[in-house]
Parts: sequence; C-alpha cells; structure tokens
Amino acid sequence: MTGTTEKRATLYRMVMPTHTCPYGVKAKDLLQRRGYMVDDQLLRTREATDAFKAEHGVKTTPQTFIDGERIGGYDDLRRFLGIHVPAPGETSYRPVLAVFAMTALMALAASMAAFGTPLTLRAAEWFISFSMCVLALLKLQDLETFSTMFLNYDLLAKRWVRYGYVYPFAEGLAGLLMTAHVADWLSVPLALFIGTVGAVSVFKAVYIDRRELKCACVGGATRVPLGFVSLTENVMMVAMAVWMAAR
Repeated sequence: MTGTTEKRATLYRMVMPTHTCPYGVKAKDLLQRRGYMVDDQLLRTREATDAFKAEHGVKTTPQTFIDGERIGGYDDLRRFLGIHVPAPGETSYRPVLAVFAMTALMALAASMAAFGTPLTLRAAEWFISFSMCVLALLKLQDLETFSTMFLNYDLLAKRWVRYGYVYPFAEGLAGLLMTAHVADWLSVPLALFIGTVGAVSVFKAVYIDRRELKCACVGGATRVPLGFVSLTENVMMVAMAVWMAAR
C-alpha cells in the first residue's frame, strides 16, 4: 500500500452517430495524460445532451467534474490544469515563428538534396525566397481580409486600394523567381519595390505614429502584432533583392 490517492474525473461529452464532439475527445485525452482515471459519460442523443445542459445549467459540452466540483468546458479544464488559454484577440508570434522555422528547414533540406550539405549559401537564399512564397500563400488564402488589414498601415495601399490585392501575387512571384534564379530583371526590382514600401510603411505606423495594429504578414486572420516581425519580412526582401543584384 503506497497511500497514493487515485485522481478521478467524470467527463460528460457528446458521442452521437453523426457527430463526436472533438473537444470532448481532447478533454478526455488531456485528463488521461495528466494521470486522471476518467469516468467517461457519453451523451448519445440530442435529447440526452439537452437534458444534461438543463440539469446543470450549462450551455455547452463537454463538461468535466473533479472531486464533485464542476470544472467546466475544455478551456476551463485547461485553465484548471495550469495550461495557458489565449484570450480573445491576444497577440501571438507563433504563426510567423512557425513559418520561418519551416522555411528554414525546407531550405536546409533542399540544399542537402541538391549539394549534399545543408550549410550552403544557396540555403540562405532559399530560406528568404521560400519565406516569401509561404507568406504570400497565407495572404492569398483570404485575399479580401488581408487587403483590409493591409489598408490600416501600408502607405501605397492607402493611395491605391488595389495594391492590397496585388501585393501577395507580387511577393509570391518574386519569391518563385528568386528560388529558381531566373528573370532577375523582374524579381529584383519587384522585391526591392514592395519591400521598401512595406518597410517604410511599418516603420512609420509603429515607430513614428506609435499605432498598435495587427500585422497582415501571415494573412488576414492573425494575432501577430505589427512591428519587428513585419519589418523583418520587408527588410529580408530588400536584402535579397540587393544581394541578387550584386551577384
């Protein structure tokens, strides 16, 4: 006998023939990973689900109970277990860090395949051009939302609204051409132009006007704050254009 008290939780979640609540599955997995024995109560019909909600005065499922106390839904459970739950509109650098980490790994992998080693000058070039392509792709997923956010700070877009629609295509085209090392006559001035306008716009909005805005760099649905990251994106394009022009 060790005297250790077993941790137990009761979980009520929807599991119907046409729908299994994903948050219920995640709540069960989280509890089990934290060492809880889960009494998994399945709500298999809409009637059973509605009756449960009415009985406990809740609007959603899943609902977790620990030691007879209702903890709440999935986000409430995460907070109870000490896991950070982002507040609505909370800023986060995770999206852009994920982009740059993946494009860096892609560049190293491409260099390994092409030259037998990941550490080459071409890998550094590919990192920037791959980043341009992926960032353009994210913007193009919802061009309307991106262009609306872009209008908040881009100086050229404020004067010519259609530039917000052109920008992702221009960034993607420049990235593709730079990856292939073709048509430098087009990619270099294109990247230089959009990168310079972007850098000046971001610098003015953030460091001169002191405005607090969300960055459209990874698309319209973003919580990345406008500032260093978006400035870096534009400076990278300018640096790549200057480097390729000087080669």
